[in-house]
Amino acid sequence: MKLLTHNMLTSKCLKGVNVGYPLGIVAKDVKVSQVDFSSEFIARIIPKLDWNTLWKAADSIGHVNDLPESLIQDFENNEEFLKKVHHVLLEVEVMSGDLLCPESGRKFPINDGIPNMLCNEDEA
Repeated sequence: MKLLTHNMLTSKCLKGVNVGYPLGIVAKDVKVSQVDFSSEFIARIIPKLDWNTLWKAADSIGHVNDLPESLIQDFENNEEFLKKVHHVLLEVEVMSGDLLCPESGRKFPINDGIPNMLCNEDEA
């Protein structure tokens, strides 16, 4: 599961959960692979992200590196910054572990990089 995906997931579908965001990450296996860089794509996706959630997720799996804790001004013109964001969003992938609902503590497994967000019948 890439951190781009994580930034958009919620457990709001669970009974009694009002927000369900952000999900915690307990990573057992993290893989880093090279992905072609597109400054245009990264500059367009940044405004759609919850930056604080991205930074905390990267930190929780040990891949925050030099990513600043807050979004910088004029990021779309800073290629070095865009490359750091690209790395965290698209090249770092949680292969196995769990996502944790912040309200209920419910675990959602991650296997082979795919989060299983399916709810049991009694949970929905």
